[in-house]
Amino acid sequence: MTSIHQFKAEGIDGNTIDFADFKGKKLLIVNVASECGYTSQYQQLQELHSNFKETLTIVGFPSNDFGGQEPGTNEEIQAFCTRRFAVSFPMAAKVRIKGNEPHPIYSWLTQKALNGVQDSNVRWNFHKYLLDEEGQLVGNYASAVSPLDTQVLSWVQS
Repeated sequence: MTSIHQFKAEGIDGNTIDFADFKGKKLLIVNVASECGYTSQYQQLQELHSNFKETLTIVGFPSNDFGGQEPGTNEEIQAFCTRRFAVSFPMAAKVRIKGNEPHPIYSWLTQKALNGVQDSNVRWNFHKYLLDEEGQLVGNYASAVSPLDTQVLSWVQS
């Protein structure tokens, strides 16, 4: 079975995010948007990152696929996240999540044939995927579930 550790993604700053660097840590992958009703979750994601950065890595994937709520450039998105929420967890460059050519990580996350665990649909911004220390998918939560929900915190602390 493959793991998320086989992937790389372009970072919002132009550098490469190599998921192999996260071996031994839990991962929370989340699609983000700056003009969404859930945008305040950036604050909760940052709090989760600050409190658990030794054992958990959060990676945000900006996307304009849901309601056109991430229209900005990578530079504008990065400036917004830094200024408004002091985001310090890794952020990927803006990607496609649905449609004919989703980012390969999202193809892997959403297709059981690739991840070996489950099929899923990203229905809106701030959908969360949880992966264990070996890079295996363990579950996902819809947008309305807070990053600080007891289910997420229990998993992070387990």
